[in-house]
Amino acid sequence: MATADEFLRFALALAGAVERAHMRHPDFRANGRIFATLSADSQWGMVKLTPDEQREFVRGNRDTFVPASGAWGRQGCTMVRLDAVDEDTLGEAMTLAWQNTARSGVARRRNARQTTRRPGHAAKRDRGGAKSR
Repeated sequence: MATADEFLRFALALAGAVERAHMRHPDFRANGRIFATLSADSQWGMVKLTPDEQREFVRGNRDTFVPASGAWGRQGCTMVRLDAVDEDTLGEAMTLAWQNTARSGVARRRNARQTTRRPGHAAKRDRGGAKSR
């Protein structure tokens, strides 16, 4: 059994993790992206897993892990029942969520650098204001 304080402690123990608020409840971010949230009633947490990771956690812990509703759940957002999860399992799920978010932030920055035009290679505008190459 985990508590809301333990959920918070696990989240903030991860490198670069910060606590913010989202829709009047705490969220935890890495690289500016949410990897976990805590419900307003502190009974549930959410971790952003991959869909494959989510299937594994739900399959092995049906009383503890539940896909979030709708598209969020289909993308891997997974609800964690705090009064049913043990610390080791929560730590594993939280670490995976953090790793997924940290990796996606690095990939996003890398892609942004690759698609940014170098000085001198920007599109030119003709006299009418339309872009030309």
